Amino acid sequence: MDAINEYFAQVHAILDKALDTQKDAMGRAARLIADAALEGRGIFAFGCSHAGLVALELYYRSSGMAVINPVRAPGLNLDVDPATMTSQIERLPEYGRVIIDNQPIKSGDVIVIHSVSGRNTVTIDAALRAKEIGATVIALTSMAAAVLPSRHPSGKSLYQIADLVLDNCGHLGDGCLEIPGVPEKVGPTSTAVGTAMMNAVMAQAVAHIAEAGEIPPVFVSANLEHGDEHNKKMLDKYKDRIYYMGH
Repeated sequence: MDAINEYFAQVHAILDKALDTQKDAMGRAARLIADAALEGRGIFAFGCSHAGLVALELYYRSSGMAVINPVRAPGLNLDVDPATMTSQIERLPEYGRVIIDNQPIKSGDVIVIHSVSGRNTVTIDAALRAKEIGATVIALTSMAAAVLPSRHPSGKSLYQIADLVLDNCGHLGDGCLEIPGVPEKVGPTSTAVGTAMMNAVMAQAVAHIAEAGEIPPVFVSANLEHGDEHNKKMLDKYKDRIYYMGH
């Protein structure tokens, strides 16, 4: 079996499906993010464990928007040891509310919440609390996982709470390849596809901002000769909306 070619083929197929079926939703997400940026509102991104990788991809990123703020919390990133703690912690009741309450999220802000299963308590509590505050919740999730029961006391999953849902069009369990002799599927696609979807959303948001006559808040590579100077200007200009600089 040529697993390399097959994995690439699977990812291409899922990306094509995401573009075909999620283009309108991605467009609406881009408009929400662009409007928030134009109105001086906060934009946040959150995910637990591997889902957090997509959130981290969006901030302090070369060619990305400077005003995307990551929501990070103890025990939910992959820097804990043992790593299995992340799976236990993301099921804790009320922790998601604590996380949101300790962020500068206000009414009118936008938060992207990524969870492939959309079933764990922290993610759902975070979405519920953000909506109570008045923020708009954009969910990036897998609708193939909608068959899984929620672990939240409400019985709801993330897609049932969010204001806007983006389906990553992946397989239940995330793996896309069946390899002879291996009982489990391999080849997760959620990070590759989710990152592509969100970078496309951000690119469209930047286009909307430019069409509105504003200079979009975009970082460039710090390895370009003018990179440090440009990025410092971005950090200074938008410091009232950038919360990841330790102030």
